[in-house]
Amino acid sequence: MKTRIITAVFFVVSLALSTASQAQDTEAGWKAGAASVVVTPEQPLWMAGYGSRNKPSEGKLHDLFAKALALEDAGGTRLVIVTTDLVSIPRPLRDVVEKAVQERFSLPPASLLMNCSHTQSGPVLLVNRKRTIYPLDDEQAQRAEAYLRGLEAKLVALVGRALDGLEPAWLNYSHARAGFAMNRRLETEQGYLNRPNPEGPVDHDVPVLQVEGRDGKLRAVLFGYACHNTTLGFYKFCGDYAGYAQQYLEADHPGVTALFMIGCGGDQNPYPRHGDRGLEYCQQHGRTLATAVEAALETTPRPVRGPLAVALEEAALKFAPPPSREQLLRIQKSRNRYERRHADLLLEELEQNGAIRTTYPYPVQVVQFGNDLTMVALAGEVVVDYSLRLKLELPGPAVWIAGYSNDVFNYVPSLRVLQEGGYEAVRAISSGSLPGPFDPSVEKRIVDKVHELANRVRQEITTNTPTAAGK
Repeated sequence: MKTRIITAVFFVVSLALSTASQAQDTEAGWKAGAASVVVTPEQPLWMAGYGSRNKPSEGKLHDLFAKALALEDAGGTRLVIVTTDLVSIPRPLRDVVEKAVQERFSLPPASLLMNCSHTQSGPVLLVNRKRTIYPLDDEQAQRAEAYLRGLEAKLVALVGRALDGLEPAWLNYSHARAGFAMNRRLETEQGYLNRPNPEGPVDHDVPVLQVEGRDGKLRAVLFGYACHNTTLGFYKFCGDYAGYAQQYLEADHPGVTALFMIGCGGDQNPYPRHGDRGLEYCQQHGRTLATAVEAALETTPRPVRGPLAVALEEAALKFAPPPSREQLLRIQKSRNRYERRHADLLLEELEQNGAIRTTYPYPVQVVQFGNDLTMVALAGEVVVDYSLRLKLELPGPAVWIAGYSNDVFNYVPSLRVLQEGGYEAVRAISSGSLPGPFDPSVEKRIVDKVHELANRVRQEITTNTPTAAGK
């Protein structure tokens, strides 16, 4: 009899605990998983970013990482955010990873968001040797190609690990500010030059997404900032200020995965920078950003509830009329090696296709977290005007605008920057493969697509969220 009573009591207690656990999981509504992998090259490689470099890397200051945060709402809709301590996300890299994770993990393209920190102290990502601006010899080219193949495999496996780690979680949003980013477009008698401009527009917001486990402990923190990672300029691999910020946060919160997602920093630089104290400045900026995240963690956060809705589409951006064959032939004789190379590429395109491209398929991604948070991921090196405008125009209590996402191909100016001219508007074109500057419709086309997708995901949320009367 005693044995039966004890067994019955044990069963009731177990059932109660199980029911309480299930209720807690249902209340949380989310599942989350985080993973990271080292992506530091194992041998010297040419470094990306600065065209003035004339030799391969010489070691590292710290490791470069790729990290993934996987989220799943109560209805099974998933999102995986992949952040990388790399200079870019080339479109071919995104395409390979997107296809593989869809086949292996049934993750739709709209549920994959890939972002790079744009560190200028990372390796070259060589997708096409003929189109690279870097003077790679055969050995360096082969190393770079092998690195990219290994990176593809690592990123696919990383997404899988993050999904495998999905566990009940709570999400919260908070934000703070950091002030070391400064606009780098200064108006002079020679036009707009790349110099610090304390009067120029900036976005000093530091958005933070907190991921807590069922025990209430912090498991992951995703944070952003709109600024180039260009504090350093030497030959050692490093994540720049964003790399140090992640390192400091993970050291101060053992077991937590810290992920950095860069904002619209195309015309923003960290100041001070470079020089004999470049590393000191870099670490200071990293600590400043980490401290801003800590400040955000101390505020009263906003709960982020589901459901989750995702959308990813392309906006067709128009180019200004391309140069004629005669103009390109003249540019081929330029003293500027970037201009000569660019003319060669366009002449080759003209020869092969009979015409030069007139549009660019520009990916725009919008993620809606219930009625609590709207996240927009824009491709390319978008200037700060986009985040300032969209945060004013998009409704909701919190709007997060990321740049450098899914396809980092060149600068994306606003209409203002395009009309002003300068590096981000015109001069940077020769370092890539675009046929020329964008048409003045560039900002409108991007913003219109953002609003279109934002309206769509909000409508989806409204359709899938019970009304207050129905709860």
